Amino acid sequence: ARSRTVGELLAPTSPFDKKCGRENWTVAFAPDGSYLAWSQGHRIVKLVPWAQCLNNFLLHGTKNGSQAVGPRQSGEGGQRNKPCEHVIDCGDIVWSLAFGSSVPEKQSRCVNIEWHRFKFGQDQLLLATGLNNGRIKIWDVYTGKLLLNLMDHTEVVRDLTFAPDGSLILVSASRDKTLRVWDLKDDGNMMKVLRGHPNWVYGCAFSPDSSILCSVGASKAVFLWDMDKYSMLRKLEGHHNDVVACEFSPDGALLATASYDTRVYVWDPHIGVILREFGHLFPPPTPIFAGGANDRWVRSVCFSHDGLHVASLADDKMVRFWRIDEEYPVQVAPLNNGLCCTFSTDGSVLAAGQDGSVYFWATPRQVSSLQHLCRMAIRRVMPTSQVNSLPLPCKVLEFLCYQI
Repeated sequence: ARSRTVGELLAPTSPFDKKCGRENWTVAFAPDGSYLAWSQGHRIVKLVPWAQCLNNFLLHGTKNGSQAVGPRQSGEGGQRNKPCEHVIDCGDIVWSLAFGSSVPEKQSRCVNIEWHRFKFGQDQLLLATGLNNGRIKIWDVYTGKLLLNLMDHTEVVRDLTFAPDGSLILVSASRDKTLRVWDLKDDGNMMKVLRGHPNWVYGCAFSPDSSILCSVGASKAVFLWDMDKYSMLRKLEGHHNDVVACEFSPDGALLATASYDTRVYVWDPHIGVILREFGHLFPPPTPIFAGGANDRWVRSVCFSHDGLHVASLADDKMVRFWRIDEEYPVQVAPLNNGLCCTFSTDGSVLAAGQDGSVYFWATPRQVSSLQHLCRMAIRRVMPTSQVNSLPLPCKVLEFLCYQI
């Protein structure tokens, strides 16, 4: 089936605009669904209120210029009641974005410092931008002001992810072969450097409970890290080329990884087993062909909030929507030169980035089976090993576990 187009936000162009540097490597939704952010290329990040975006799509059709969402009008009410649009000049090419929100009960892990420059409250919303020069800049989403400038990476900051638990722990993945852990509640203090990748690190993602970090990179690398001890748990092996994107399912039971080998794998990360393979080239290429330039490099992968659907974006000019229990896509959409994709917070829309622009499609809406709902309910509270050790009949355990 063909996915229905919802809308698009087009970056302004000029006759003298250089093609190189306009790539939109990243697009992100705020955890509460209030904002959408994307890189328009060169040094510019655009922040727009997502609800206003949707309203404009409905009012004016699917096409929308980058200036379609107007700034907040002056008047009564606080600025958080009427979110406004911001255009942020980050000072260098932007490679990564991540939203972070604070929970006051989550204290900084650095207990020796009693005074902090920033007191992040419940209503705080931050945007982290990873830059070409190795810096990470932290912005206040509501005001568009720069709060912190984190400097320690020596190469491109390729990906960023905040811990979902509201602790404002930020992890950055860089081409300098390291991951770095930052505590924004401690004014951006760098807590730890995670080493182990032999080459560039392309991406990283937290599990929903913030206990595990997955990182992917060149040389077929997929690593899992214990974020309580900052130690490596295991390495997942199976890809035949660079692995460029990863994301956990909402219940933390599954991990999706995308690779230049034309495949998306869905893993059980707790036991290191591949449960499902989504191929983007048929017949599947041999390891030698998959390890090179095969015209089907998968650029991005993401999990929907229902835990049932995965979206992928590849160099064959297609966006695909998959069900985790089916072998073939359930919906497809055309997109040239797509680089990144992510689901909206409620899972109703998929956003995909191209050359400075963002395109949106309605996602598949299907009623989850009782089996899937039962699996998600139990896997939110226990990993595979604990489920298998429950005193239940074998058939019930099979019903509750994701199977190969």
